[in-house]
Amino acid sequence: MTTAITPELSGTYTPDPAHTRIGFVARHAMVTKVRGAFHEFTGSVVVDAEKPEQSSATLTIKVDSIDTGNSDRDGHLRSNDFLEIATYPEIHFVSTGVTLADDETVKVTGDLKIKGVTRPVTIDFEFQGAATDPFGNQRLGFEGSHAISRKDYGITWNAPLESGGVLVSDKIVLEFDISLIKNV
Repeated sequence: MTTAITPELSGTYTPDPAHTRIGFVARHAMVTKVRGAFHEFTGSVVVDAEKPEQSSATLTIKVDSIDTGNSDRDGHLRSNDFLEIATYPEIHFVSTGVTLADDETVKVTGDLKIKGVTRPVTIDFEFQGAATDPFGNQRLGFEGSHAISRKDYGITWNAPLESGGVLVSDKIVLEFDISLIKNV
């Protein structure tokens, strides 16, 4: 396994949906965390090890694929109170810049579009390594996370709690565990 992004790893990659998790964490009732994930997505990552600034990434997430392990909650998240999937069926990310922070950290800056609202974000990804799998596929692994305010994207529904606070946190942590397969 390779632990540095070296020139032979340059190329175009596709996320492997069977080994990639695109998830999120929200605080519920101010006392616990609820985790969820999106199971349907497509994307492309161009890795240029010699000129990292020429690397890029795109991601399209099917909002209907949201899964928190509770069908009632998932239905509510799909509704007009939250993600409004009838009007906004996809979440989009398009990178605008890539830099190497150090040998193991890649900073990916880009535009995140949720519910028709586009905001810039910068996500620090830790390079987990490179390996050739038993089927001959070149794989790269990255992990990262980034906190957003859901209100920034027009997701404002909430319910006050008798004890103070609200039912759903404004802060949402996006989580990325990415396994990429090099295109042939």
